[in-house]
Amino acid sequence: MTTSTTTGPAPGGGPGGPSEAAAEDAAVVAAAAAPADDPFDRDALPAPPGATRALLGSLLRPLRGGVAVTVVTLLLQQAAAQAGPLIVAYAIDHAVPALRHGSHGPLVAVGIAYGLSAVLSGWFQHAFIRTSTRVSQAVLYDLRGRIFRHAQVLSVDFHERYTSGRLISRSTTDVESLRELLEEGLQELVAVILSFAYIGATLLFLDFAIGAVAVLSFVPLYLMVRLYQRRAGRVFGRRSTAIAAVIVKFAETLGGIRPVRAFRRERANDAELGELNRRHERSNGDSMLEMARYVVGSRLIANTAVAGMVLWGAFRVADGSLELGVLAAAVLYLRRLYDPIDRLGMFLNAYQSAVASLEKIAGLLAQEPGVPEAAEPRPLPPRTSALPGREVVFEDVGFSYRTGGEVLPVFALTIPAGQTVAVVGSTGAGKSTLAKLLARFYDPTSGRVLLDGVDLRDLDTPELRRGVVMVTQEAFLFSGTVAENIAIGSPDASREQVEAAARAIGAHDFIAGLPDGYDTDVRKRGGRISAGQRQLVAFARALLADPAVLILDEATSSLDIPGERAVQHAMDTVLRGRTAVVIAHRLSTVEIADRVLVMEHGRIVEDGAPAELIGGTGRFAGLHRAWRDSLA
Repeated sequence: MTTSTTTGPAPGGGPGGPSEAAAEDAAVVAAAAAPADDPFDRDALPAPPGATRALLGSLLRPLRGGVAVTVVTLLLQQAAAQAGPLIVAYAIDHAVPALRHGSHGPLVAVGIAYGLSAVLSGWFQHAFIRTSTRVSQAVLYDLRGRIFRHAQVLSVDFHERYTSGRLISRSTTDVESLRELLEEGLQELVAVILSFAYIGATLLFLDFAIGAVAVLSFVPLYLMVRLYQRRAGRVFGRRSTAIAAVIVKFAETLGGIRPVRAFRRERANDAELGELNRRHERSNGDSMLEMARYVVGSRLIANTAVAGMVLWGAFRVADGSLELGVLAAAVLYLRRLYDPIDRLGMFLNAYQSAVASLEKIAGLLAQEPGVPEAAEPRPLPPRTSALPGREVVFEDVGFSYRTGGEVLPVFALTIPAGQTVAVVGSTGAGKSTLAKLLARFYDPTSGRVLLDGVDLRDLDTPELRRGVVMVTQEAFLFSGTVAENIAIGSPDASREQVEAAARAIGAHDFIAGLPDGYDTDVRKRGGRISAGQRQLVAFARALLADPAVLILDEATSSLDIPGERAVQHAMDTVLRGRTAVVIAHRLSTVEIADRVLVMEHGRIVEDGAPAELIGGTGRFAGLHRAWRDSLA
């Protein structure tokens, strides 16, 4: 058999503790930690230039028809709504004088026209709400799906560094900010723009002087809006980050409620959440203060402009240079022109919040998977033996973190098809990293990992996951029934196949004793059943998936002796004939192996059959003697 290339003596120490895999994962995160400007240390990942605009465009592009209908509907609604003051002007200057001369027709026409404009405005408003809601919901549905799908394909390294609380914040509060903009803010913006265009053109038509002054009055309002936009942008960025920090704290605390209770962290956590809450409170207060400044300033400008133009118009009516109806229409239009200013502020609130959120989402979606899909997938060759296992080859493989910290120096290793290899060593020796390279949770920095001669990077993900399965120490179960959890790796399996896998593993009796048997809901993380039972379900899942290569990452380290014996029996069943890599915490697990690898500091320092190594004078022999003495 091929052994690794090693250098240096084997250091002292024994196998790791019960949470060795978790400790090694923590070492991965610690060693991968970047300098203080690492984007993973912040709530938002940096988005490439133009990524936010490109994301919004890609969301709206498939909905071009709906967007066009929405815009046309709003145009018609504004045309109907802005006809009112024109009709009033006609009534004052023409219909009322005609009525004094005995002609009722113009006034009747005015009444019909005014009522029709109100009806059409309401009908088009209703149509606009319906179409815009369809568009906005389609955008949000697409965006949530993108975040969820992208989060699943990102590498394990990404998820070890970017917390689940932040991902939850991206798909909840940040998407909600975009919803508020699409469903409420955009309507306000378009309504303000259309109002300005309609009213400005109408006032210029009615009386050019009044229209010109009204248009010029928007210059200070525009400057006020620009000032508010700059100041509010910074405030809403801080508010979005503060919200995410609160969500992260909630998720981490409730996800780790057992150690929180065990180490009496309630008061400390409460104090930390209180500080995060205060930051959130301050950022919310700052946003409301900026809004108040904008509203006061814009109303002062608008009211001053309206009062000045009304006074000026009254003098012109008095000297006969302006008709009374035109002045009345101008006053109505001016009120309509300035009234949306407050609503424009609300839009700017929604806009700034949505921009900050969309930038964070764009930064997340811009992250490239650390283990990308194969550009041109290759199939695995047909099996050359009756055994279900396949040959595994680590060909001059080395692995380093992105910051340059070496974990596995270059080594070579061949595991023949059907062989069970146990890997032992101290915490941080690189055992779990070796297993994750085989499962392709990471890609090697150098060299290749081959499965029957095919580079794992050349396999498409479904074939890789059918060929290589990992059972971890945690034995994670999803909310749902026992049968659904067993069938995760083989969703098309029949109930008979599910039960056959459970019987083969030795899990059928305890499953049958559950309140609803295989239909019992295991609840969150499988909390309804014991750790040993969860491991048996995980082994049944692996057996039903029928992989060629099985990785057991400390699968018995958290179990008591009876639970370990039950799982040992299950391991005998599930490993039969398969190629297996067993990350061993307890040396009792090594007894089922054909071969043992001893690792230290990323190097394989011993490689041989268990009996051969036990009979020698090396590192494993010492570990084995110490283990036997502990049982005496």
